[in-house]
Formats: sequence, C-alpha cells, structure tokens
Amino acid sequence: MNTPSTPRPQADAPATSQGVDARNASAIVPIREIGARYREQVLRHLLGLEPHDRYLRFGFAADDRQIAQYVDKLDFERDRVFGIFNRKLEPIAMAHLAYPGEMVQAGFAEFGVSVSPHARGRGYGTRLFERAAIHAVNDGIQTLYIHALSENVAMLKIARNAGAEVQRSGNESQAHLKLPEASFKTRVGELVAEQVGQVDYWLKSEALIAREVLATVQEVREAVREGRHKSAS
Repeated sequence: MNTPSTPRPQADAPATSQGVDARNASAIVPIREIGARYREQVLRHLLGLEPHDRYLRFGFAADDRQIAQYVDKLDFERDRVFGIFNRKLEPIAMAHLAYPGEMVQAGFAEFGVSVSPHARGRGYGTRLFERAAIHAVNDGIQTLYIHALSENVAMLKIARNAGAEVQRSGNESQAHLKLPEASFKTRVGELVAEQVGQVDYWLKSEALIAREVLATVQEVREAVREGRHKSAS
C-alpha cells in the first residue's frame, strides 16, 4: 500500500507541451515558489480534491487524515513546492518537486501535481511541470521521475509530450525525463518565471486589500444611512 509520503502525480485535463523550454515555462501562467508558511493553504487545496482526484494524485483513496500527514511531512527546505494562485490568493494548482535522499544522490527528482476541479482544462499541469523541470535542470538533476497510475492519462500525456520515456507495469506507469545540463538560458528563464510569479502575487495581494477596504467602507456607509433613517423616523 502506498503511503502519503510517496504521492502520485495528478494533472488537469490533457494539455500539450513542447518540452523543457525556458521561453515557454510560466510565460503565460504566473507560478510562485512557496514555503512552509503556506502549509495550511496547501492542505486546504488537497482536501478540496474529489475522491477520484485524490486516488490519481496519491495512488490510493487518501482520506483527510492521510492527506494531513502528507502535508505535515512536506520538507520545504529540501524540496520545492510551486503554486498557482487565484485572485483571492488561494492555491488552485500546485506541484511538488521532491528530492528523496536515495534518489537525488543518483541525480533523480520526483514530480507530483494537483489541480483544483474548477481550474481544469487551462494547461496548469503542463505549466507546473515545465516550471519544476527548469528548476530541476538548474539544480543539477539529470532525470525527472514520475510515478503515476496508468489511468492518469492527462499526467502521462504531459510527460510524453515533454519527451519522457514511459514504462507501464500493470496499473502503474513510470515516466523518466532526461534533463539537459543547465545553461544561461535556463537560469535566466527560471529567474524571469520567479519574478513573474512574485509580481503577480503582489498585485493580487494589493487588489485583495483594496477590495477588503472598499467592502469595509461600504459597510460603514450602510450603517450611517441606517442610523440617519432611524433618527429621522
């Protein structure tokens, strides 16, 4: 039986990819690397997955307790977690680039992804895959490893379109993507992607604050009007 410490990738609706390219990664969708202070938001995102999506993501029908255990064990210092946020600053898609000790020593890293039900069909799984792959390249990883259920067609299509070799064994599949060596282009590509993600998050944060202030002002106005109406009567 699989444990929450070894989740399987779960992707959005099938999307196309042209491989690991610094020009394309995160060019349209702002993606932000997130740290330990987002642990609670990551938990809410994963708990929001439907039963079948949990099955695809973790390789078994994970319940709330098992998902909570997985999130609690996330090592934000060793691994990398990337998120796509909506205008309310809630993660609607996230990827986990894991560096298990025995794998990273051999030049391997493992990729997992999940997308909220209402955010499917926008290519978020592909963009997160590209973002994680570029980081892995710049981190000296030689092979990106994906362990997925064979019925997870969307995730396996993303891997194949990126040039990964997919091997099937029963109801499970393993995909291996050989990564190129880091270059000036991949390093600049990651810097640009990170800046886009940071600016996007800042703009959404400022917009959220503005909406909250306007809502408060509106409430005060309504209270004043109600007070005047009562005084007049």
